[in-house]
Amino acid sequence: MNTFDNVTVSAGLIKQVVSQIETLEERKSQILSDIRDTFAEAKAQGLDVATLRQLIKLRKMKKEDVEEQEELLEIYRRALEQ
Repeated sequence: MNTFDNVTVSAGLIKQVVSQIETLEERKSQILSDIRDTFAEAKAQGLDVATLRQLIKLRKMKKEDVEEQEELLEIYRRALEQ
């Protein structure tokens, strides 16, 4: 163990945490790649990727928040029609 400004740091703990984070980053990268591939497949099958992304975003939101967003969108649309 090393002491620096009255803080004791375990080299083993640092290595463990760094290793764990690196492993998670690798998994995250693979998952992001899988998501891109899935969107590409959906697009190849004729689906609109932007609409799918919006649908996924809406499904993550609370029902009340979705309703509020839809109401605001309708208000803004009406304002543009005038």
